[in-house]
Amino acid sequence: MKILLMSGAAALALTLAGCGTTPPARQTPPVQTPTEQAPNKTSKAGGYYLDDGPEANPPPDLDAVPDAVPRAEPLHRFANRTYTALGATYTPMAQRRAYREEGVASWYGRRFHGKKTASGEPYDMYAMTAAHPTLPIPSYARVTSLANGKSVVVRINDRGPFHSKRVIDLSYTAAHKLGYVKQGSARVRVESLDTESEEGDAPGEALLAQGIYLQVGAFSRADNALALLNRLQRELQLDAGLGRVVLKRSLHHVQLGPYPSDAAAKADRARVRERLDLSAVLVRRE
Repeated sequence: MKILLMSGAAALALTLAGCGTTPPARQTPPVQTPTEQAPNKTSKAGGYYLDDGPEANPPPDLDAVPDAVPRAEPLHRFANRTYTALGATYTPMAQRRAYREEGVASWYGRRFHGKKTASGEPYDMYAMTAAHPTLPIPSYARVTSLANGKSVVVRINDRGPFHSKRVIDLSYTAAHKLGYVKQGSARVRVESLDTESEEGDAPGEALLAQGIYLQVGAFSRADNALALLNRLQRELQLDAGLGRVVLKRSLHHVQLGPYPSDAAAKADRARVRERLDLSAVLVRRE
């Protein structure tokens, strides 16, 4: 018996074709779904997705391709709306905030090279980009291999993977730099590296939430700020939503909050000093 293999994009097209009406989310730029097929067992390398491996002559020295550099960008007007793919409904984050997740990463390559992503940009398998079901578009994330400790920074500009056991799809080059191209997938940790702009110079951005915050540090690099935020949340056992990184005058400010009162903020300020030997300043945003 012959088994028909179908990519996620093809399955998505058939799903939409079978609907009597097109969901509102389909007004967004077409979502390019990375292939959901198993690795090609006949490939000598043993890891490429069916007909989705590298080109015959990929650019030399892919390890030298620089990571994506986080910068303040307005959220895409359409790509962050609720959408449906392969029978499941996804609601992307409406604002940038701290995010951390562990799971399986896959990659997509030449089958989608040059095709339109959910952001409307052409997919470049040799750029440091990635597809994620719900992280804001555009946004940035550090992806770390749990097997070898290697990390890359990628720009989220596409949607996918639409597979219950996968958390992110990296570009071919990003997967190559993490060392799992031949395996097809790897367990990774995904951490957002995004900043919210307090300067009002990014059109389309929502205003930062008002309230009482603790400012614990400021860094020129977004990833260093996120590292401190993650440490604070871990050491103080805080909820993931109780904290943010704010971009102000080219510095990334680490803030905890919002707090319901000065007393609550001061209690955590004492804990920050006691447990981490760090000073925190009370910041009130009205």
